[in-house]
Amino acid sequence: MPLWVELLLRVGGVLVAFLILPLLVGQAEHKVMAHMQGRLGPMYAGGFHGWAQLVADGVKFVQKEDVTPRAADRPVFRLAPAVALVPYLLVLLVIPLGPGDLVGQPLDIGLFFVLAVVGVGVVAVLMSAWASANKYSLLGGLRGAAQLLGYELPLVLAAASVAMAAGTLSLPGIVEAWQPWWLLWQAPAMIVFFVAGLAEIRRPPFDMPIADSELVFGYLTEYAGLRFALFLLAEYVGIVVIAALTTVLFLGGWHGPFADAQLGWLWTLLKVAAVSFVIIWLRVSYPRLREDQLQRLCWLVLVPASLAQLVLTAAVRVAL
Repeated sequence: MPLWVELLLRVGGVLVAFLILPLLVGQAEHKVMAHMQGRLGPMYAGGFHGWAQLVADGVKFVQKEDVTPRAADRPVFRLAPAVALVPYLLVLLVIPLGPGDLVGQPLDIGLFFVLAVVGVGVVAVLMSAWASANKYSLLGGLRGAAQLLGYELPLVLAAASVAMAAGTLSLPGIVEAWQPWWLLWQAPAMIVFFVAGLAEIRRPPFDMPIADSELVFGYLTEYAGLRFALFLLAEYVGIVVIAALTTVLFLGGWHGPFADAQLGWLWTLLKVAAVSFVIIWLRVSYPRLREDQLQRLCWLVLVPASLAQLVLTAAVRVAL
């Protein structure tokens, strides 16, 4: 197969996943939250249990007027949704779905690339906050910057722990080195990574940058129509990315209870779906953290725990 054809197939596959998986997660969130809160949720769009509700929402957003505030910095205001969305597409390129060639682009420093690109999210938050010329947006952006910069540290330390255990920064290499007993040994790092990942994508209970009861809608206050929809899509893609990284780094990726490597992609998707369900569950179950509680959790709990896990991993590696 020519190289350019293989490249097109890989990029096309990642693009399809980028467009479909967030919609599935969004539909699951509608239904899971409806069941947990004892309500029906959207039931009519498309007929069977409202399966086309997100499609209807997308059409609605496209039809809405695209309003830009008069005092806004127009180029930055309009570019911010793309800056929020594109990094997740780049991350999906290097996350392996299964063994062999089931990855968009295998990189020897894939974990380093992922952590670097995910950190771009803070730029989108600051761009939208500053360019909106709105005090609520600015307050939300400052909260978001403090949150993202703080939780980046435990996220990186937790990922470094499993990379040290595997002896590689390659995401497929980490999955290949993974052993079932790592579920116990690396459990603290997994919890830290998962919690920090929730804060990085600003999901409840870490949604202080939006805080609709205080800041209208935070850094998204002035956005409407398709640009607002792109921010929502970025949130759902963020769920997929955090769930996929948790699966690849800590849950064994394509490893399943059976030795059949042909089903590796299925085990990966099932684990991603399970972790995504937990993310939705947490949104329903826990109230929003105050700003002081959010920062205290980061600096007094997650950072020490991740440092302790890093020391433990280094000691075990030396002993082995």
